[in-house]
Amino acid sequence: MSVDDGGYTHLTGTVLLSPTLTVRDVYLQAGRFTFARPAGSPGRVIEGWVLPGLVDAHCHVGLDRRGLVPDSLAEEQALQDRDAGTLLIRDAGVVNDTRWIQQRDDLPRLVRAGRHVARTGRYFRDYAVEVEPEGLAAAVAEQARRGDGWVKIVGDWIDRSVGDLMPAFPPAALSDAVAAAHAEGARVTAHCFAADTLDAMLDAGIDCIEHATGMLPRHIPRFVEQGVAIVPTLINIDTFPAIAAGAAGKYPDYAAHMRALWGGRHAMVRRAFDAGVPVFAGTDAGSVIAHGRLPDEIAALATAGLGPVAALDAACWSARTWLGFPGIEEGASADAVVCAEDPRLDVGTLAAPHAVVLRGGVVAGRCAE
Repeated sequence: MSVDDGGYTHLTGTVLLSPTLTVRDVYLQAGRFTFARPAGSPGRVIEGWVLPGLVDAHCHVGLDRRGLVPDSLAEEQALQDRDAGTLLIRDAGVVNDTRWIQQRDDLPRLVRAGRHVARTGRYFRDYAVEVEPEGLAAAVAEQARRGDGWVKIVGDWIDRSVGDLMPAFPPAALSDAVAAAHAEGARVTAHCFAADTLDAMLDAGIDCIEHATGMLPRHIPRFVEQGVAIVPTLINIDTFPAIAAGAAGKYPDYAAHMRALWGGRHAMVRRAFDAGVPVFAGTDAGSVIAHGRLPDEIAALATAGLGPVAALDAACWSARTWLGFPGIEEGASADAVVCAEDPRLDVGTLAAPHAVVLRGGVVAGRCAE
């Protein structure tokens, strides 16, 4: 992290306090934003389009195809995300305890969700706490206590005895589990691919749905009424055709189902967004997706029908508000991304940030020391 001899950094150009509200200047002093110019000359002046640090709302720092990874690899993953402008991460389930990341000033801020909770034998091996329905509520309550206000349930997966996606837990077990998490002060999200899974999740009072590929028009009014958000993870959904190809010989119904879900992904996201369902950007990095790809997910959301401004908002201002973190505000931690061009016109500029600023220090980007 760079240190400026002048004692403060001046960010100038277009400072985006929201998608539409801008000022020309903001200053970084003692790791905080201020709009009052400090005395003396700045140690550094950086000009461009200034955004609050980006948010990856579905990311697994400390997880890969094997499950548990060493802390050294988790550190590399966090640095890859940081250097791409992701400065706030909502963890979506990891095996190991990653609280040490929260003690590192050079790593992104992390909101942890504990470990996945899945049905026995119905998820990636060695990823989740695996339980039967009668043990779901207790397992969810335990993971809620271990996390930072979130817990994640694996709502559906392939049932090999059926040969297709099937809900993992009965409705009553889900309702008890969500109630147990809420009693611990945690919000609940769920991995859901198929349409049939969503009805019971909505009945249970779920707070968020990951992927949401099976969302049908009939579900949308309930999502809106209940304020349930979705994190589509479109760059991960783009792996569905390959998954289908690998499964087609043994599980043709599952393969066809996955292809159909992939084919409808953009229409699903656009319908949800147009109706007012909160949509947030998440990469699903750490399982089959590489870290540092949040700009790709933002671009995918824009292409799906959100357009550049709303896609950017899904990973920036609204996402920070949803997770309870400030943007560019007086006294807030100075976490920002500076772009060379206006990202509201072209989100592609996010792929090569001019500067990434974390806790007031320039940590990455083309102008980093």
